[in-house]
Amino acid sequence: MTSNPFKLCELDEITRGDSRGFFAERNGKMENYIVVRKDDTAFAYLNSCPHIGSPLDFAPGRFLNTDKSMILCSTHGALFRIEDGFCVSGPCAGEALTAVPIDIRDGAIYLSHA
Repeated sequence: MTSNPFKLCELDEITRGDSRGFFAERNGKMENYIVVRKDDTAFAYLNSCPHIGSPLDFAPGRFLNTDKSMILCSTHGALFRIEDGFCVSGPCAGEALTAVPIDIRDGAIYLSHA
């Protein structure tokens, strides 16, 4: 059974080196997502800290530390690598964000249903 991927946004709607949050349905469940753009690619995760499950953003759609090099949890200050969601600092060090499969094609970011 194949389903059509859901278009989150155009890649250019997220400034290079910035992030954005989305609510979308995936596999029959409404979820809250983080998408971080690095150059011409993007990384997506569930918007849920592995420590206690709280949303990461400190303001709607704002997920990065001040120099935009890491994803920052607003609740306890945990820091996650953008490329793989691995927590390098904070109460959940050694854990990782839940990656979400996306496809980038024709200049748009699509949420995969895999």
